[in-house]
Amino acid sequence: MSEENTVHGPHQGQPTLFAGEPLKTARAAMILLHGRGASAEDILELATEFPAPGFAYLAPQAARHEWYPFSFMAPLDSNEPGLSSALAVIASLLDQIAGAGIPAERTILLGFSQGACLLLEFAARNARRYGGIVGLSGGLIGPSGTPRDYPGSLEHTPIFLGCSDMDFHIPKARVELSAEVLQQLGGDVTLRLYPHMGHTVNRDEIRFIREIVKAVQHQK
Repeated sequence: MSEENTVHGPHQGQPTLFAGEPLKTARAAMILLHGRGASAEDILELATEFPAPGFAYLAPQAARHEWYPFSFMAPLDSNEPGLSSALAVIASLLDQIAGAGIPAERTILLGFSQGACLLLEFAARNARRYGGIVGLSGGLIGPSGTPRDYPGSLEHTPIFLGCSDMDFHIPKARVELSAEVLQQLGGDVTLRLYPHMGHTVNRDEIRFIREIVKAVQHQK
């Protein structure tokens, strides 16, 4: 799956932070993607809300603390080479996790804000069965009218999308469109829009993530 060997962009060579179980002995994994202006350390703090035995947590760092320079709804070309470079980082981490014997079915992808947009776009472009997909305050990337004819199937991957109904970064309509597209790709999507919430993560979202983690833990 990895594109890391063919993509040379700003995020190649950036560090990845690890927490939880060492990858070589872990039974499951979670990739956590931080938002614009944040860091791998920041998003790993979120992982302390859903610790689980046997889980390895991996948080890559974006160059200059941003995965791509402009809005996630800007023309795709304007966000290159950052966007392709960031997508390749996710592919490379999934290869690393698979190399440790952990299949995608026991790997959860989670992101907040710009990181959520990135992981949702990655999952749509690389549809398969994952342990779970969690997009917190994010949506699929590209301007209105971008074709969404992604190939493949998410094979009933549990997907959670949570966002404010009036987020100043993420239009409600894009979150709803993302839910619709991921459902059409075969994901089992739960969408929750929270009235008047800020650009943040709430306790209801944390509870839902814990349920996804628990389900992956109990996989045989």
